[in-house]
Amino acid sequence: MLIRIISILFPLFAITAVGFFVGRKMKPDLSHANKLTMDVFVPALVFAALANKEFHITEYIPLTIATLIVVIGSGLAAWLLAHLSGLQVKTFVPPMMFNNCGNLGLPLAVLAFGELALAPAVVMFMVSNLLHFTYGAWLLDHRIKVWNVWKVPSVIATVAGLVVGILGVQVWPPLMLAIRMLGEIAIPLMLFALGVRLTDSRITAVGIGVFGAVARPLVGMVLALGVMMLIELPTQERALLLVFGALPPAVLNFIFAERYNQQPEVVASMVLIGNVSALVFLSAALAISLP
Repeated sequence: MLIRIISILFPLFAITAVGFFVGRKMKPDLSHANKLTMDVFVPALVFAALANKEFHITEYIPLTIATLIVVIGSGLAAWLLAHLSGLQVKTFVPPMMFNNCGNLGLPLAVLAFGELALAPAVVMFMVSNLLHFTYGAWLLDHRIKVWNVWKVPSVIATVAGLVVGILGVQVWPPLMLAIRMLGEIAIPLMLFALGVRLTDSRITAVGIGVFGAVARPLVGMVLALGVMMLIELPTQERALLLVFGALPPAVLNFIFAERYNQQPEVVASMVLIGNVSALVFLSAALAISLP
């Protein structure tokens, strides 16, 4: 089991490590690459997963509800912990609520559970993504217009993929292959970009960073296990939900904190320490969930 877990996690952390060392050595400007990832490659990945004739959205309604409970429950737990520990809610809640289900979650789902796990992983990613770009952004700045989320390319791709899938439209196979190929660029590029982005993070609040890094996966896993007792899910989706709960804070939290000037150095510490310590918590989640 240990060898199996290492073989699953090694490619993820190896590519991230390469990105980190390249970022330290060469300091590449990935701003354009990151924009292409979010505007082209991830939408292609999402569309290809949802427009697949094997995808039936009604089958994932229980998983969607379960994911919503885990994300919102993490936010409520973070709100309580912030008040008990004297931390700023706007600083602590987003990293606890929104995990790295894109950069780490999507490739991990495929490596651990196979290509068939991509569709449910995309469902969980989109639930978290929608909440992050709406409630998460609103929490940091109440003046933002929440409906602008419909301008986000990955959200547009979600709607388009669902429409194609529900209507049973047969996408021309060569076109679908091209879309899949574009989507496949996203996974290694997101991991590499994660490593580069972590070079910008600075550990200035070690105590809070460790607290958030430990609390995020522990709360997520406890919530996932609790939800599984209430909602009946297929075996693979149960495993995916537990791994989802164990994921570290998303790098996007640092970008949002920087944009809205909400203690970005503290958020950066939680993100950096959380993603490094993810090796421990993801190993535990995989040990529990793998057959």
